[in-house]
Amino acid sequence: MLAEIEATVAQGGRIDRSQAAWLWTQADDADLQRLATTVRGRFHPPDQATYLVMAILNYTNVCVAKCDYCAFYALPGQEGAYLLDFDTLRARIDAVVGLGGTLVGFNGGFHPDLRVADYAELFRRIRAHYGDSLSVYGLTVAELMFVAKVSKVSYDEAAATLREAGLRWITGGGAEILEDGFRRRHSPLKYKVDDYYRAQQAILDAGLGSTATMVIGFDETLDERLAHLERLRDFQDANDGALASFLCWTYKPWHTELGGHEVGTREYLRWLALCRVFLDNFVHVRTSVLTRNAAALEGLRWGADDFDLPTEDEVTQKAGATVSHDFARILDHGRALGLELVHRGPWPLRLPRAA
Repeated sequence: MLAEIEATVAQGGRIDRSQAAWLWTQADDADLQRLATTVRGRFHPPDQATYLVMAILNYTNVCVAKCDYCAFYALPGQEGAYLLDFDTLRARIDAVVGLGGTLVGFNGGFHPDLRVADYAELFRRIRAHYGDSLSVYGLTVAELMFVAKVSKVSYDEAAATLREAGLRWITGGGAEILEDGFRRRHSPLKYKVDDYYRAQQAILDAGLGSTATMVIGFDETLDERLAHLERLRDFQDANDGALASFLCWTYKPWHTELGGHEVGTREYLRWLALCRVFLDNFVHVRTSVLTRNAAALEGLRWGADDFDLPTEDEVTQKAGATVSHDFARILDHGRALGLELVHRGPWPLRLPRAA
């Protein structure tokens, strides 16, 4: 089986789900690392990786989804619930820029009192204030789904309204594990997988950019993980590679209802490598400094080619993530692996092909 897979990968071919399962359960670390490096080499120089400095600003912690893996949310009216005003957000953005940040993501929750018009006004003001000096990733696919529903508009209308307000990206965040059995167990109020992809298609069709994400380390099975990857690869095929990147990170279990234990670095690196081999239609596979700290840069030798240096993200920090602003130390970890690390600008938008 290994020889068959190696021949397929060497010829630029595609492995199937059963071969991916075999790699995960039977291949040793060196085999996975070698295969991932081969696929990475189709897109990127072997000894170079890219990065940027960014923040995820959590504009509200009010959320009615009640996911059991979340340590961040507060219900409406609960003590500690908040919704930041524009001046506070602008001060937070300025702090990110002061640390060398060039990208800000806005993630919050399912706030029942916010409508599409509220988000459009926020992003219009941000665009007016910062222009093109700052890349803004506003909301996640999951948040767009909720706000469209409470605003009683279609996903297409919601995405178009945000684009007209100056927004250019909506991330693939809120995906966790895209498999309906997993979703029923842990986030039954959030969405079904078909609905998630309908919303992401609307985002792309509106001319907005988007990305793909995955979180591992809950109680998901291998079949559930592979279902996530297979459906994602099919979606990327159908949209001519329009999703800009794939980012995998690990579940942080502290202070959550679900609890559990975080997966170790070795499992993370092996899964990252498998993702790189399987997701052969993604140019960029990213490793997670936010959840793995400096050790994440080892992922650049396991198939990843890009990472960010986060300045804050309350969602993961509440669940146990630690954020360091000692960027030089983190970058030195990557350089010690023999890599040239290049600070990058925003990726260009790639739209899906016309039907």
